[in-house]
Amino acid sequence: MAEKMDMEEGKKSNGEPYLDEALANGTKSLNKGKEPLAQRVKRIVMANLLVILTVAGVLIGVCIGLGVRNVALSRTQIIYIGFPGEILIRLLKMIIIPLVVCSLVSGSASIDPKALGKLGGWAMLFFLVTTLIASAIGVVMCLILTPGVGSIAKPKVQGMDGGVPVAKEVIDSFLDLIRNIFPSNLVSAAFQSYATSYKLVTKNGTDGNLNFTVEKVPFGTDQDGMNILGLVVFAIVFGVALRKLGEEGEILIKFFNSFNEATMVLVSWIMWYAPLGIMFLVAGKIVEMEDVATLFASLGKYIACCIIGHAIHGLLVLPAIYFVITRKNPYTFLWGIFTALATAFGTSSSSATLPLMMKCVEENNGVSKHISRFILPIGATVNMDGAALFQCVAAVFIAQLNDTSLNFIQIITILVTATASSVGAAGIPAGGVLTLAIILEAVGLPTHDISLILAVDWLVDRTCTVLNVEGDAFGAGLLQHFVDRTSKQEQGAELSEVRLEGDPSTPAPEHSPLIEKRGGRDSVEGAKKAGETESFM
Repeated sequence: MAEKMDMEEGKKSNGEPYLDEALANGTKSLNKGKEPLAQRVKRIVMANLLVILTVAGVLIGVCIGLGVRNVALSRTQIIYIGFPGEILIRLLKMIIIPLVVCSLVSGSASIDPKALGKLGGWAMLFFLVTTLIASAIGVVMCLILTPGVGSIAKPKVQGMDGGVPVAKEVIDSFLDLIRNIFPSNLVSAAFQSYATSYKLVTKNGTDGNLNFTVEKVPFGTDQDGMNILGLVVFAIVFGVALRKLGEEGEILIKFFNSFNEATMVLVSWIMWYAPLGIMFLVAGKIVEMEDVATLFASLGKYIACCIIGHAIHGLLVLPAIYFVITRKNPYTFLWGIFTALATAFGTSSSSATLPLMMKCVEENNGVSKHISRFILPIGATVNMDGAALFQCVAAVFIAQLNDTSLNFIQIITILVTATASSVGAAGIPAGGVLTLAIILEAVGLPTHDISLILAVDWLVDRTCTVLNVEGDAFGAGLLQHFVDRTSKQEQGAELSEVRLEGDPSTPAPEHSPLIEKRGGRDSVEGAKKAGETESFM
């Protein structure tokens, strides 16, 4: 009887307090789950504040531009409206060179040489395949919508006849690309690139008669525009050289790492100015437009062809590739880089968007710094899905305007040339138009019709840039997935090997086989040695 009473007292003294505590904790969790609507909305808004401000900036900029268009403004006043947007572009361009050079040097120095080749190979394969798909979509869209068929005459755009770039030979364009890979002066490569021009040379006849032959001889000129391709190649090779130095190169690698981190801090500050700058960029561009109704009436089908093609590739093809490979939601990934995409739309420059894209993929989409700061500068240089699609649409559109039927060989030539020439397209506004002449020359189409493309390039080039930077971001996400998967496989193999050789309870050392953290204890070799020592002990 006494034992029974003691047991009951024990239940009261020990069980009830724990039961009361559990009930109290459950009530707290229920109350926490029932978060007030106002607090939940505030939390969501604060988490996505920058994206919301950027979207609002674009919408307000459109409204301001449409409202101010009805007022007769001078050219000077229009420039003043776009001044805050000009400041944004200048800020972004200011940090492109230190960001690209430092990120690539530190990235290539911290990645294993074998893995560097793997990452580069996978990245180039992804860029090549997506660019070919984009070019094919452009040709198919143009053949379906036929934007240049049915016009009684070519649409005339006033004031655009003198802006046609000089046509270059196809071989000279590719030779220029190779020359720019190896810049003769790194300082001048920061603001100039190599370009071929032509001069006519007259030769007398060899037989003494008055027979003259005229030869078009190419010669090199320096044109304004950053040679980012040469800087990228130099930075990668320099980083690999620093890695080969071993301990002697550690100090310089740490310098570039610190420089890179400081640059990213500047980027985070600039990001909060981006919504205001984008708002005035969009407003100023809308105010600049002249005779919009006539322009859209004559070139509306061409504009629709480009934008629909960009939407198909950016909203369906790229997300589908990402989903098939990673089995993750691609639209969540897109939401994470929305600020960078809006900046790409406002600035129309993939190079200027590069700093914000690095920040977005690292903080929002979980891409490591080693991956993003290695592959995004390369993608901003060589991956031009939007430009390739637009160039294919423009080439077929000009062929239709001139009643020229393209055969299968010419269409394949357009696809291949657009894919190859988009690599050399500058990551600046209207960069794709400059390489369009190469495609037209390759299939024998007149280059003077590029003036029509220039008339609406301010709009089409914005969707091109959005697609370009989206492809870069998805490439970084896929490479991160590739690195994570390879790392798990290697860790699983090492774990089984360690358990066979030593104590089954000893875990394998955790490290990535592709990315090596530099500095003593964090090196891969140090981790392997530590793991082997522990396994034998």
